[in-house]
Amino acid sequence: MAVGDLVLVTGASGFVGKWTVVDCLRAGYRVRGTVRGMAKADAVRAAVVKVLGDDALARLEFAECDLLDDKGWAQAMAGVTAVVHVAAQILREEPKDHSVVVRPALEGTERVLRFAKAAGITRVVMTSSIATVGYGHGHTSGKRVYTEEHFTNLDKMQFTWAYCVGKTKAEQFAWAYAKEHGLGLTTVHPGAILGPALDDDGSISLGLVSGLLQGKTPAMPSNGFSIVDVRDVAALHVAALQHPETAGHRYLATAQYTRFPEVADILRAAYPQYEITRKEVPDWIIKLMARFGGPSRQIINDIGNEKHFDGAKGEALLGRKFVSSKDAILATAESLFALGLISPQMRQETVKA
Repeated sequence: MAVGDLVLVTGASGFVGKWTVVDCLRAGYRVRGTVRGMAKADAVRAAVVKVLGDDALARLEFAECDLLDDKGWAQAMAGVTAVVHVAAQILREEPKDHSVVVRPALEGTERVLRFAKAAGITRVVMTSSIATVGYGHGHTSGKRVYTEEHFTNLDKMQFTWAYCVGKTKAEQFAWAYAKEHGLGLTTVHPGAILGPALDDDGSISLGLVSGLLQGKTPAMPSNGFSIVDVRDVAALHVAALQHPETAGHRYLATAQYTRFPEVADILRAAYPQYEITRKEVPDWIIKLMARFGGPSRQIINDIGNEKHFDGAKGEALLGRKFVSSKDAILATAESLFALGLISPQMRQETVKA
C-alpha cells in the first residue's frame, strides 16, 4: 500500500476503531470510517483532532453502514485499496440469545468480505481475538502457552459464550472465503484491551479498571488474562497493511498474563488513596454461577488454569515490545481521570474516615 491510499475502517467509532483510524491517518493513508449512524462521526473526528490535530480531518470521511444490512456497503467500498474490519458487537453481560452477538460477527464479516470482493479489493486486515485461539483444547488446569498455530475448537468446549462463538465462526468463514477468492487476509488477535480512552465511549474492558477504582467491584475472580494496550492493537493493524507479506498470517496482540488481583495491586500501589478490594471470589462459586449464564459464563473457561498467549510474532512485526500490561493498566486509569469519568472527589469518597 502507498501513502494516500484509501483505507476503509469498519466500526470506526469503537475503542479500537478510533485508535485504528488515528494510526491509519498517522501512517499517511486516507480513511473512510463506517459508523452505524452519522451522529457517531463527530466523536471520531474529535478523537482524531485530539491526537493528530485539525489537519488530519482533510483525509477522513465516513459512510453509514450496518453489519446486518447490505445498504451502503457498495458505496463504502468505492475507491478503497484495503479494508480494516474492526466492527463487532460486544456486550457486558452474556446474552440469553447468542445470535445478538454471533450474527453481527459472522454475517457482518460475510457482508464486508463479499462487498470488498465485488469492489475488486484484495487486501483485508481483520480484528479477531484470543477467543479464537485458546479454547476447546482440554486445558482445565496448569499453565499452557498458545500461539498463532492454535485454533479454538467450539465442539470441544464445555461452556461456550457468545463472543467466542461469534469470533471463532467469523474467523473460520474469513479464512475459507479468502482461500476461495484469493483474498489477502491478515487477522489480529487481541487479549483484554486496555490503554487510554479517547472519549467517554470506551471499551467494556475499561470497566475492569474503573470498577476497582470506584469500589464497584466488591470481590475479584482469581483468574488472569493477557492484556494488550489499544495503541498496540491499532499499530498492529497498520503494520499488517504496510507489510504485504503478512497476508495469510495470524498475529497475537498480547502482552503479559496478569491475574485480576495483580491488576488491583498495580492500581493500589499507584493510587493509595483508593480503597480497592482485596477479596477474591472462590473458583467453585464462579463455576456454579456459570451454569446459569451471566458474566461468569464469559470467564469460566479460564478458571483454574493459566492461558498464556505468545505475542512474539506480533512484536516482531512492530519491531518492538508491546506496552507492558502494567503500563496499559495505568494508562487506562489516567485517561479515565483525564476524561472526568473518575473524579478526584470520587477518590476521596472511597477512603474510609
